[in-house]
Amino acid sequence: MSGAVLQVGVGLSGSIARFLADLGLPDTIAGLAGQAIAFLAVFLVLFYVGRSVLLPLADRVMNSRDLESHAKKPIRRLVVVVLGFVAVTIAFGAAGYGDLLQSLATVAAAATLAIGFAMQDVLKNFVAGIFIYTDKPFKIGDWIEWDGHSGIVEDISFRVSRVRTFDNELLTVPNSALTDGVIKNPVAKDKLRLQVPFGIGYDDDVERATEIIIEEAENHEEILEDPAPTVRLTELGDSSVTLKSRIWIDNPSRADFVKTRAEYVQTVKERFDEEGIDIPYPNRTLGGELTVAGLDEVAPADD
Repeated sequence: MSGAVLQVGVGLSGSIARFLADLGLPDTIAGLAGQAIAFLAVFLVLFYVGRSVLLPLADRVMNSRDLESHAKKPIRRLVVVVLGFVAVTIAFGAAGYGDLLQSLATVAAAATLAIGFAMQDVLKNFVAGIFIYTDKPFKIGDWIEWDGHSGIVEDISFRVSRVRTFDNELLTVPNSALTDGVIKNPVAKDKLRLQVPFGIGYDDDVERATEIIIEEAENHEEILEDPAPTVRLTELGDSSVTLKSRIWIDNPSRADFVKTRAEYVQTVKERFDEEGIDIPYPNRTLGGELTVAGLDEVAPADD
């Protein structure tokens, strides 16, 4: 046995090559086969053993952070990809592909640099997606508002989020657009405060109007008693006195918010009508005179 080829791998691959050579295989074939078998053996062991250990560990970490189900799937996939890369790298070394591994690393570094410049926006959105998963500013089913848009979140991925508007339009939003600016999530907490203004006339009884507004809030089953409804006089307008009601609803969604507000305003309006409380509208009085010039130049029509 010349041993020149069998020195390709001094560890696992070399041992396998020597074993194959003892079985009668030519040294060259034994060396190549030893490297290939060592590569596959190390990769498979590391990948499957690592997967059986890391995935349950990742699940426990994600469960401890109360991550949503939509966030767990891509994170598990990312763990598998990273594990596969590590397993391939170690398997290359175990197989004795030192020069090949170094060449691949150089090519991979150059490719990564080129891809990084070409995919800056994609990487930016990817990082933003990770922040959304970890910071949890919203989740699927939440009603959010940003940059003049609003809707219900239907899906969150690492690159984009999909939001269904209240006109039933589907918006595909880059994640960076949702992390670079201000996002309003009215339903992030268990309670939502609504502010509803009511205008009454200057001649109307402010105290009686306040009593009606509070009574109708207390009579509505969707409006909470604690915190209790409140009313404040907030503005003396040109044609009306503004009373602003502050009420709270539980487990809010946009549909509940719109329905509750509409029902509340309607009942207050009906009570105002019964009590003779006016809801005024702006009046404008136009004054002045009309002058017609040049009457002397107007010739009478011929009979």
